Amino acid sequence: MVRSPRLPLARLPRFLAGKGAGPVRVLPGRDVHQYQELKKSPCLQPKMPPCAFVPEKYDSYSYEQMLRIRRENVFPSLHTCYKRPLLIHQGHMQWLFDYEGRRYLDFFGGIATVSVGHCHPKVTAAAQKQFGLLGHTSSIYLHPGIQEYAEKLTSLFPGSLKVAYLTNSGTEANDLALLIARVFTRNTDVICLRGGYHGGSTYAMGITSIGRYKYGVANGANCHSTMLPDVFRGPWGGSHCRDSPVQTIRNCSCSSGTCHAKDQYIAQFKDTLQTCVPNKVAAFIAEPIQGVNGTVQFPRGFLKEAYQLVRERGGLCIADEVQTGFGRTGSHFWGFQGHDVVPDIVTMAKGIGNGFPMGAVVTTPEIAYCLTESLQFNTFGGNPMACAVGSAVLDAISEDGLQENSHQIGTHLLLEFAKLRDKFESVGDVRGKGLMIGIEMVKNKESRQPLPLGEVDQIWEDCKDMGLLIGKGGMHLQTFRIKPPMCITKEDADFAVAVFQEALIRHMERTAEK
Repeated sequence: MVRSPRLPLARLPRFLAGKGAGPVRVLPGRDVHQYQELKKSPCLQPKMPPCAFVPEKYDSYSYEQMLRIRRENVFPSLHTCYKRPLLIHQGHMQWLFDYEGRRYLDFFGGIATVSVGHCHPKVTAAAQKQFGLLGHTSSIYLHPGIQEYAEKLTSLFPGSLKVAYLTNSGTEANDLALLIARVFTRNTDVICLRGGYHGGSTYAMGITSIGRYKYGVANGANCHSTMLPDVFRGPWGGSHCRDSPVQTIRNCSCSSGTCHAKDQYIAQFKDTLQTCVPNKVAAFIAEPIQGVNGTVQFPRGFLKEAYQLVRERGGLCIADEVQTGFGRTGSHFWGFQGHDVVPDIVTMAKGIGNGFPMGAVVTTPEIAYCLTESLQFNTFGGNPMACAVGSAVLDAISEDGLQENSHQIGTHLLLEFAKLRDKFESVGDVRGKGLMIGIEMVKNKESRQPLPLGEVDQIWEDCKDMGLLIGKGGMHLQTFRIKPPMCITKEDADFAVAVFQEALIRHMERTAEK
């Protein structure tokens, strides 16, 4: 068979039609054969996996009334997503239902918060039972839950990380971790990574290094950000840097057993220690994988060397596991374990309660004791409801095999998204571990310049319209964040990939029409 010549699409008409065929869509920068490869899927609108759950009928204010109340009675800084905000009515495991009964596959999990599934039956039953027994009493009294849960939670940590302080959120946990580090070391200065998000309180804002989360008022003092070791967008990076099934497409010239990128970023870390802080520091805080900044992963070995440098200056090392904890990365229960380090303090929230507002700080008995010199108290931290829910979440993760599911399905997703990166010029990077995935959008792979926000938003909208909810992050909001409930199936994953591919094709068509 003689093949037709592979002509650039720029030389072809906008629509090509074959005998008896409908219009063929033309894409910029690809030839016809490549485009036809992209369109081997049987339909443009991917078919959503089945779900036997039937939501209850919505019975509340009209959509228009909801919008009015939101405008008039809710702080305007609490913005909503999408041009037409979703009015969510009910949830079931990986599914969300809006007020009209439309079903969505939730691949953002309430911002990486719904760990075991919306309204998971084990968690729901535990909450209902506890609320019928005792809803609240502060930790000034003994109640079974706080002791049972503290023992259960700390049993999941290595070494002497055996003491827990329960809070209501990740911001509270990080706020408290800074206080503990400063009281224990009697030092003040804290190192953080640019691009890190650790909370929005006045104290935690000092270690949050994303400008749009800051205000022009005094906040956490003596906090110093250092260069983010981002092997895709940063000045150094190669094709073997990350602890991930998918690497960057940047060339790597490192010899065996070495990592040029890691060494260069550690040199920058040393420079910060030599120029921005005194000889002694209080702490270094970092997420094992940055969440809000778009699932940014560091070179292998970076965190281990950084911890050593901080400890040489008398500082404590804090791992912010608010998004990476509770099995989400698949290979380990805690994100820091993937870096072969043991922190001095670990903070956590989000997935700890599957949506119930709770967080925790875990540290050693020696470090914890420093807070006894004054009174440190939290009215709601460790309340009976939180402890019952948190315990049920741990049971669900174990009994449902959700860490292993994160590993299996997450690896499958990463490899499938990497195929889309290889097909589409606008997909610059795919990265992550388990069910913590980032897809960074660019103008083109050579420049790595962020795809304009308007174009990113339209892809986001298209995914939603096809029934897939994903998040956004990154310094320029150019990275799609994928952090679904850990109960998703391979069928769900394949649907998500198909939806995202179709959204990318629509984006290419819009680009061609300009």
